[in-house]
Amino acid sequence: MIRSELIQKLSDENPHLYQRDVERIVNAIFEEIIEALAGGNRVELRGFGAFSVKKRDARVGRNPRTGESVEVDEKHVPFFKAGKLLRDRLNEQDG
Repeated sequence: MIRSELIQKLSDENPHLYQRDVERIVNAIFEEIIEALAGGNRVELRGFGAFSVKKRDARVGRNPRTGESVEVDEKHVPFFKAGKLLRDRLNEQDG
């Protein structure tokens, strides 16, 4: 699902809201998550999961095309850990 599909689905399920308002809400939520992660904070959405930032140290990598060694700078990457409710829902057995 992409952002526009999410906005459309939420608009369809909430006919009392204008689509432009749903779009603002979705964008505001994503922006707050991004701002929190950029500030070094963790974002936990109970039942869904937690977003955090992990630091990857600088290292010597390898160019797969040429085999040449290259320096890879230190960087910070987003990390998501699924919550228990999400994991349980994904692993439900049809019964």
